Amino acid sequence: MRKLILVLLCLLSSTAVAHDMAGMKMSHGPALGASAAFDAHGRLWVVDAADGHVRLRHSDDLGKTLSTPVDVNAVAEPIYDSGENRPKIAFGPKSELYVSWSQPRAKPWTGFVRFARSLDGGAHFATPITVHHDRAEITHRFDALAVDGRGRVVIAWIDKRGVEAAKANGQPYLGAAVYYSWSDDAGKTFVAERKVMDNSCECCRITLARSPGGDVAAFFRGVYGDNIRDHAYALLPTDGQPVHAERATFSGWRIAACPEHGPGLAIGADGARHAVWYEASHGPAIWYGQLDPGHPPRQPLKLAGAGASHADVAAYGKTVWLVWNRVDANGYTLTLRVSTDGGLHFGEPHAIARSSAAVGSPQLLTWQDRVYVAWNTADGFRLTPVEAP
Repeated sequence: MRKLILVLLCLLSSTAVAHDMAGMKMSHGPALGASAAFDAHGRLWVVDAADGHVRLRHSDDLGKTLSTPVDVNAVAEPIYDSGENRPKIAFGPKSELYVSWSQPRAKPWTGFVRFARSLDGGAHFATPITVHHDRAEITHRFDALAVDGRGRVVIAWIDKRGVEAAKANGQPYLGAAVYYSWSDDAGKTFVAERKVMDNSCECCRITLARSPGGDVAAFFRGVYGDNIRDHAYALLPTDGQPVHAERATFSGWRIAACPEHGPGLAIGADGARHAVWYEASHGPAIWYGQLDPGHPPRQPLKLAGAGASHADVAAYGKTVWLVWNRVDANGYTLTLRVSTDGGLHFGEPHAIARSSAAVGSPQLLTWQDRVYVAWNTADGFRLTPVEAP
């Protein structure tokens, strides 16, 4: 019964998205799919979508007030703006401002990955470009954006060109694939895309994190065997070296549908790969663990069960923060757990914010030695400080 409910929820969600794509409709107000980040000077930036535009705002008072929006794309276009597939923001080493998003195409479940940059602090943006060289009207969406230690812009996404090739040859193909590209010229152009792995989940977001050595790592849900929806980990080299993705979770959750529930990843200065993910092999649950690619995660901990969703993780020194949404009859609760010994032990979960209105996915942000949670709600954007443990 649980599996049937999950499948039905996924199909209902996909049907709604397909309807919007087929009609090329655009929302008449901001959706809850938003991303936030601090720049090198401590200014908070927020991107979301409204009326066919990715819009950029900033705050100099820790989210209490936000500036007048700037349109990233001058010409309106359809934009995916769900929590799993929201616009993204990142910064270059010379204060370049980068934004990426996924653009629905005419056919259902298709998309192009779009990118725009500003070299003047967000006042103006160059004309958006399509990142991938492949322009077939298929899935290129659920983009993830990061900047590596050498200042290269790295974008990964979910891609279905392998599905189409398999169909043409009468061969089976489960799920989609993960591809990525990078830019060596501050986002002016992108190299030809490279495949990370075949058989990824179709609509679970990819998370990217930078390693202590400056490389960008990807953590995402794969498809193993007969529709087992576990996760994979891979470094995304930008120097021509081969990509090697390894299985990183081993729950054995088998479901012939996408749960639309991507993971979170934070890599500590000591190289520890702190991760959170969702699975339902023995009932819905959010888990924490330290990834050991090719082997089950270390220090596994079940964080929460039914009603919990969309976790994120951050790490600074020996402190690890975990945050997630929890829903019940009274609305949504933003829930936090903290470890002060590198993830070996965690304190009890406690609520740090509540909302009776709909909410987006929480996002942990670090600025110097302080931590905040960005939480977009139907009542407005919130930035909640996390008290030092």
